[in-house]
Parts: sequence; C-alpha cells; structure tokens
Amino acid sequence: MAIDVRPFRFDVPQAHLDRIRAKLAAADFTYAPADDGEWRYGADVGYLKSFVDHWLNRYDWRAAETALNRFPQFKAAIDGLDIHFHHVRGEGPVPLPLVLTHGWPGSTFEFFAVIERLADPARFGGDPRDAFDVIVPSLPGYGPSQRPQTPLGPRRTAALWRKLMVDALGYKRFVAQGGDWGSAVTSWLGAEAPEVAGIHLNLCVPPAIAPEEMSAEEREWRARFEAVQRQASAYMMLHMTKPQTIAIALSDTPMGYAAWVLEKYHGWGDTRGDIESRFSKDDLITNLMIHLTNDAVTSMIWSYVGAAIEARRGEHAGLRVDKPTAVALYPAEFLPPPPRRVAERVWNITRWVEMSAGGHFAAFEEPEAFAADVAAAFRPLR
Repeated sequence: MAIDVRPFRFDVPQAHLDRIRAKLAAADFTYAPADDGEWRYGADVGYLKSFVDHWLNRYDWRAAETALNRFPQFKAAIDGLDIHFHHVRGEGPVPLPLVLTHGWPGSTFEFFAVIERLADPARFGGDPRDAFDVIVPSLPGYGPSQRPQTPLGPRRTAALWRKLMVDALGYKRFVAQGGDWGSAVTSWLGAEAPEVAGIHLNLCVPPAIAPEEMSAEEREWRARFEAVQRQASAYMMLHMTKPQTIAIALSDTPMGYAAWVLEKYHGWGDTRGDIESRFSKDDLITNLMIHLTNDAVTSMIWSYVGAAIEARRGEHAGLRVDKPTAVALYPAEFLPPPPRRVAERVWNITRWVEMSAGGHFAAFEEPEAFAADVAAAFRPLR
C-alpha cells in the first residue's frame, strides 16, 4: 500500500498564540528557599521570570515560524499516524540517506544547525562525497507528529521509521543517528531494519545484567550510573509510571512547562552553570513552542511510559546491534558512559570517540563537531 506523503508548514492560528500568551501573562511565580541559587533546588525562579519576560516582550514566534519552514518538511501517514519530518536532499555525487532522531524534551529543531553541514558539506569547507540526504522526523506525539492513541516505545517507533525511510521515501539503504530516546530508536533500527548500514549514537546505555555476571569494571560503572539516576531521574520515574499527573499540570501552564524543561537544559548541557552559554532564550522558547502550539506537551511524555510498557512485555530483551556502530562521548553528558567493553555486549562498536566539549544535546550544542564526527563515522560505509 502506498504511503501518503504531503507537504507541511508551520502556520499556527493567531488565536492559539493568544491563548499561550494570556497564560504566560497570568503566570504566578512561586517563591524559593532563602539559600536558593545556581539552580540548587531545580528550576531557578529568578531566571524563569526573566525568561518569561523575554518570551512575552521580545520573542517573535512568527520569525521563528519562518525559520522552522526553511527546510522542506512533510507528513507521512504511517500505520494510522501522521508523522512529521524534514527532508533535505544532499549536495554531492552520491548522498547517503541519514535519519536523525531527537529525544525528550527536544524536537527536530535541535538538529537545525547541522542539517546543512550534513547535506552540503562542501559549503562548509568539507568534502562533497560526505553529503547526506537528511531526514529528521518528529517522534510520535511530539511537535506536529500525530499523537498515538496509546503510548509507543522506541522499538515500535523504529518500525515506523523503517516504513518512513523505505516505504514512504524509497530508500533501500540508509544510516541512522540518535541521542536520548533517539539512541534507543536508532539502536532498534540497527537491530531490526535490514536496510540500515550502520548507526551513530551520542548516548548508549546497555541493559543491566545479573550482578554476579558483571565484571568489576561494569559494577563500578553501574554504581555511578545508578547514583546519577537517583539524583537526576525522578522526573523519568514519574514520566514512566504516572505521566498524566504531571502532563495535566504542564499542558495547562506554559510557564510551568518551561520550568520543567529548562532545568534539564541547564543540568544536561555543557553549560557550566550558565544555561545561555549554550542555549539562547529564543532557541529554548522555539523548542517549547513547537510542542505548545501542537498540543504535544502531554503526548511527548508518553514516550517514557511507552518504553516502560515495552520493557515489561519483554520486548527490549536480547537487543543486539551487529551493524557497525559509532559512539561519540560528550564530556558533559549527565549519564556516565559505560566502558567500551560493556557497550560491546550490545553494539558492534567500530568507532569510539571522546569529544572535547558538549553535553546531552550534542547537535544543538556542538553542531560543527557533531556533523564532522557523523560524517567521519559513516565514511567507511559509503
């Protein structure tokens, strides 16, 4: 059956923008402990006030909307869901198709600074033989992608991506990249899509095995990893268990949604305590607005419970990626990376690079280095 693919553009009705603005203008900022500072207790109220003031008085959604429409974008009807994606053809002799997958709380926008570097490397002083056809889909329930009736996990999403690449776009061979949830989706693509030639990850978390089967090296890493989880992943447990409780609150208040998300950009990026050293207010707001204007704040959280459901069903057991796998380790990634020998239990690691700067949002933070590493990783597969 042919898949319906049709053009798409961001064009938010003014009435929707007015509702968001009215809620922002009515925001009631709370108080903080007397010894608060440097985001010690989570989102910083003082910063949030300045952020919302900028949003109300200086941010221009219509200008952002024009920028979001810069690259060709479409929707494809796949398994009953309208999946949104950008599709930029490469400028080179034989561009290699590449699908880039974001995570939470991101969007396709986090790849905007790397799309042209990947599609037209010669324009940036690179080799045109490294060109890619770049495909950047919005996860189901994120941004303009239709929300599923029930939560979907990364394995099911990977199956959608294969249909997008092969059945909708006609590619017979392609490569894939991802971080955050994108790393899980990309790993399942590498494991189950025969058309995938190789993958690139900027996050890899191998499933736990029985303690008695772990090496001392793995036990030490797992202890550090779990310590970070206890400190920084309370949000994840809520998303995975009772997503509607927090989603109902966040979807009703743009200021509250901003607080929930900004704390992650501050803590997960290579910010060294200064969120705007990596992310401008305008870019952060645009990422928020992509989801607010599409009523996606609730459904984007469902990806967590979708993953938990897949895991409970045993659908994540036995993940093994035999395709060539490149891993880029960014120094400020909040989740400590596993030892290479541990990662090799799951992935066929052919490239393992320690990057010099950047954090969880690799393409957003270090677009030049990210694009160069992706090009180098996939060069042997052309």
